[in-house]
Amino acid sequence: MFKDKNKIHVAIVGGGLAGLSAAAALAEKGIPATIFEAGMQLGGRARSVSVEFNSQIVKVDNGQHILLGAYHETLKLLEKVGVPEELAFLRMPMSMNLITQTGLSAFKLETSNPFPYPFNQLVGFLCCKGLSIKERISVVTFMLRLKQSDYTIPHDKPLNRHLIKEQQSSNVIKLLWEPLCLAALNTPMHLASSKVFLNVLKDAFSTHKNSSDFLLPKLDLSQILSIPIARYLNTKKIKALLGHRVNEIKKSEQGFSVLARNELHEVTHVILATSPARLKKLVVDFPNLASFTKQIDKFHYQPIYTVYLQYPSNTTLSKPMVGLTGTYSQWVFDRGILCGQNGLIAVIISAEGKHQALTQEALALKVAQELHHAFPNLVKPLWHRVIAEKRATFSCDVNLHRPTNLSPYPNLLIAGDYTYADYPSTIEGAVRSGISCADYVMADLI
Repeated sequence: MFKDKNKIHVAIVGGGLAGLSAAAALAEKGIPATIFEAGMQLGGRARSVSVEFNSQIVKVDNGQHILLGAYHETLKLLEKVGVPEELAFLRMPMSMNLITQTGLSAFKLETSNPFPYPFNQLVGFLCCKGLSIKERISVVTFMLRLKQSDYTIPHDKPLNRHLIKEQQSSNVIKLLWEPLCLAALNTPMHLASSKVFLNVLKDAFSTHKNSSDFLLPKLDLSQILSIPIARYLNTKKIKALLGHRVNEIKKSEQGFSVLARNELHEVTHVILATSPARLKKLVVDFPNLASFTKQIDKFHYQPIYTVYLQYPSNTTLSKPMVGLTGTYSQWVFDRGILCGQNGLIAVIISAEGKHQALTQEALALKVAQELHHAFPNLVKPLWHRVIAEKRATFSCDVNLHRPTNLSPYPNLLIAGDYTYADYPSTIEGAVRSGISCADYVMADLI
């Protein structure tokens, strides 16, 4: 136990969202901490990158993200660091508009209606287009059963099998549940954990009318997340050392010694907020963590491809976000409507699939063809860029054993979306894990 917070010093290894959220929580309580980040930019996967075309620099995100109104910890963090939601996001009541590759409407779900919660959701499902009356009733019945069971099931199973057991037709699965599963878990349905998916549904549908809203970024992610968080940390005198890869962590008399850039830093606590692969390399001197690393060895990973296509500046879609079905392309975003980047379209392809067999050039061409068929007003793009995160997230598989925040070593904590056992690999999962680690540090002051 530490009676004086000034005698605590926390090393946070990794400047992604897990590490940044841990630092912000500690900073709020006046607890000293230092972030060690190997790269020259904070934010991890949730960051912006620069694309150059004809000597013009365009800022885009490392991957186009969607947040949910249920991401309460993320929204509280942004409020704390001074990011107004209305500046950062376009908030839309859940709206799923899926069209075929020939431009025909396949499915439409709107939860925006005058009815109070939860009737707005029931009316939305009952009135959705693209499903038969019987299918709509089966969806509503399923949702009512979930609410009665508090969105829990006794045994985990692949989501596709669970949905079939719950009498969801193949059409309902294809048009409703599969797009939501890929967006939330980035994992194919035959692998995806039903328990984790139901946890997301619980947050989105069982708490508040606005919890199921989509939050679409209006700025690049660095402006929304890492830059304002870093600015907040600077006012609280939390140091962020960029270009400081941690090479070694050992036990010491004070607590731990952290080696970075050939300099030793003595600290009382360490929060390991790195990727699972990096974590394994940092804990070689902590043999009792073998069980944690064995869990990580069983992980496999899923990709996310974001295809950016620049069209003439007068090009626009009818909505900021549209889904496609029967195509490689899954979700299409008009960054002109969202970010003022006129004519720039972002296309998301989540999880593993046939698209991985294509070269990036061939994939961009295929996506452009799909968009032209679905939206005939889209002509040949001026340029394109594919950002392929081949290990974007861990695969949220059935009964996946994940490390806890607490390690067997006092004051050595583990943060990251992969540690938050009841949530998928999302911004919210990373933020929650960082806050959880900060809470453990603050508990030492009691």
